Amino acid sequence: MSILCVPLAVYLLWPPEASSPASMPSTKEARSLAPSAQYSTLPPEHSKSIEWVKYTPRTLALHDGTHASQDGNTDKILLAINGQVFDVSSGRNFYGPNGPYGNFAGRDASRGMAKQSFALDVLTPIDQPIDKLEDLTELERHVFIELTCRKNMEDWVSHFAGKYPIVGELVNEDEL
Repeated sequence: MSILCVPLAVYLLWPPEASSPASMPSTKEARSLAPSAQYSTLPPEHSKSIEWVKYTPRTLALHDGTHASQDGNTDKILLAINGQVFDVSSGRNFYGPNGPYGNFAGRDASRGMAKQSFALDVLTPIDQPIDKLEDLTELERHVFIELTCRKNMEDWVSHFAGKYPIVGELVNEDEL
């Protein structure tokens, strides 16, 4: 039994060599340690944070791409579909001033998207309540909205959600 105690005593009495302190590599060193940049888990930059905002038709209208932001750059371009507000700034050539869909910038585009119309008369004035698409007759509402508009609008919402960030919701002024 005493022979078995000797290794235990040596282990307990003889302190192990202290290992060198672990160091954290810098981002540059970590990237160079990665076997391939393709498999690096380090993001090239942090993603931008999104502040969720409740917009009214009047406040949404300020984001049509024609106003300068506080830092002097052109402001964001936002549009709403079915109550969801999308930041379409990355599609400035389409939704910005003089773009083919520029009339939807800063506006509720629900009716236009649902009816596949880009005419100005499908836009609700900003001083009126949000368009609920309720002005159609019962038959038109059933046939047109339920079968056509809702499907088209849902397709557009799906398209926009896959391409542009949702940054808020569109509400009437009395809902703030």
